[in-house]
Amino acid sequence: MRKITNCILSLAVAGISISAGAADNVQLPKTIGMTAYGTSSAGYSQMVSIGNLLRNEYGVSLRILPGENDVSRMTPLKTGRVPICSCGIAAYYAAEGVLMFAEDNWGPQPVRVITTSIASFGLSIAVAGDIGVETPYDLKGKRISYIRGDDALNLGTEAMLAFGDLTWDDVEQVEFPGYGRAFEGIVADQSDTAFTVSVAGGPQQLAASPRGISWLQLDPEDTEGWARLRSVAPYFQPHVVTSGAGINKDEPWIGSSYPYPIVITNADADEELVGGLIRVFTEDYDKYKDAAPGNAGYALGNQNLNWVIPLHDVVVDYYKEIGHWTEDMQKHQDMLVQRQNILLDTWQSYTQSVQTSDKEAFKKGWMTARAEALQAAGMNPVFR
Repeated sequence: MRKITNCILSLAVAGISISAGAADNVQLPKTIGMTAYGTSSAGYSQMVSIGNLLRNEYGVSLRILPGENDVSRMTPLKTGRVPICSCGIAAYYAAEGVLMFAEDNWGPQPVRVITTSIASFGLSIAVAGDIGVETPYDLKGKRISYIRGDDALNLGTEAMLAFGDLTWDDVEQVEFPGYGRAFEGIVADQSDTAFTVSVAGGPQQLAASPRGISWLQLDPEDTEGWARLRSVAPYFQPHVVTSGAGINKDEPWIGSSYPYPIVITNADADEELVGGLIRVFTEDYDKYKDAAPGNAGYALGNQNLNWVIPLHDVVVDYYKEIGHWTEDMQKHQDMLVQRQNILLDTWQSYTQSVQTSDKEAFKKGWMTARAEALQAAGMNPVFR
């Protein structure tokens, strides 16, 4: 709380208006392109609300290109068609060069964060309410959903198992062709869990079924459990969740989450564009915080500045300007930039030396080279 209060005071001392008038020193192009989730998503509606603010306050047109999957959202950023992506956790996978980004037409991407949203929802495993599971430790021997072709959901499930000191070998893996089918499977008593966001339709469906719903309690004080979880998926963080199926402010869920959306750009993005956007997101917060569900998550106090993707240099300069930056944050930022540079250099060396047309062999070789380079620098590869 002290950090938030000090930051507000710093903004006031710096002469920056927090709740009235347009943000100062905003230089933006007349048109900005960005990709986002599909038109029915919370991320898309949030960007629409930001677009309305930009048009009304600054005369800027925000062109939003909806994408239904990670490829369609990330490709325009990679090719330079748009400078901004309002992405999901694929932004982290892109920075790391893993999963789909380990393929020969991708590799690690030089992405940098402008801002993120941590709202009232959570992300974890939804559990059928009739099997007596309260924590990840209780999942041993239970039927756990595995979604074919969805690395992000399966990795989230694996991380929750790791919190409970479990692996896929300790549970009964039940395979489904898609996310929606997994929740149908729980209702039909074919499985007991599915990874999800707490406010999605699947959890609502499960909560309304005879089985009911429960959520994994993740004790923030269980340091060993959190260490195991983050060894699998370091982007998770403890979170008090107040929105979702069977959850409200009076009966919160002590669980987990990670930012969504993650507003990213490339490291070499136009500095005036990045500087203008971070000022708008921070200083115009009161103007858009209620304009779309989840917008409250962009509050300055909700920004995790020791997260897993480096911030854009201009964003770092801005936080320094308003007195919201510490030596520890700078040390963490420097480590993330070093990590990204190691990955980019290793990718360049690997792609120049590899001689195979076998896509699986290429990917396996890259993951080995990647792990060796990070370990040589004393960094955890996480993915192998």
